[in-house]
Amino acid sequence: MIRAVIADDEAPAREKLERWVAEQPDMTVVGSAENGLSAAQCIEQLRPDVAFLDVQMPTLSGLQVAAQLEPSSAPLIVFVTAFDEHAVKAFDLNAVDYLLKPYDLDRFARTMQRVRERLNAQESGATAVAIGRARAPSCERLLVPDGERLKLIDAASIEWLEADDNYVHVHTASRNYLLRRTLQDLLSQLGEQRFVRIHRSTAVNLGSVASLAPLFKGDYEIHLHSGRVLRLSRRYRVAIFARMGQ
Repeated sequence: MIRAVIADDEAPAREKLERWVAEQPDMTVVGSAENGLSAAQCIEQLRPDVAFLDVQMPTLSGLQVAAQLEPSSAPLIVFVTAFDEHAVKAFDLNAVDYLLKPYDLDRFARTMQRVRERLNAQESGATAVAIGRARAPSCERLLVPDGERLKLIDAASIEWLEADDNYVHVHTASRNYLLRRTLQDLLSQLGEQRFVRIHRSTAVNLGSVASLAPLFKGDYEIHLHSGRVLRLSRRYRVAIFARMGQ
């Protein structure tokens, strides 16, 4: 069975899509959401094969939800929209398809066929996620796990990032969060105009840097405003000096 998540802040539109998807003999609705944060939560927990995302939703838009997903496990994405300009963006994002409200059963059936073709070809939503990040404005908020739920934190509150195999420790002044992501993937989402690598497995928020102190053989200590001290490898010294205007 093809497992689907449906997200739309308008109850009638959400219920219509839930009903039509459930009537497909090879599909089942495993979750629904009425805002972007809940949609991301459903996708993270339920790991559907396809997600129907309304473009205009509270907390996070459908495009922003797509940009927050982990590329390697992202579902296929169908955007639902009432606006033509967003339909164009959906194609730019390499979404499976878009449903322009008000759509009818024939248009819905064509979308289902495209979903099945993509799944048979064993495609994922990774391309949509990657291109979505490239086209979206720089990420100002990040979805992080908080117990069994997800929450949004300000990217500016992140002090530094620490890679740990296929995970990244996200360090703020008050808490640490663990994401199943690669460091490069997370940097591409947050924007390297704010973060810079200081080691192969570490990146720092430039806004959190208070001072640098030389050590030996070209290494430095980085002192953060919070009091945390990190090590700057000489391999990455030129890059951070250039970004800090030194």
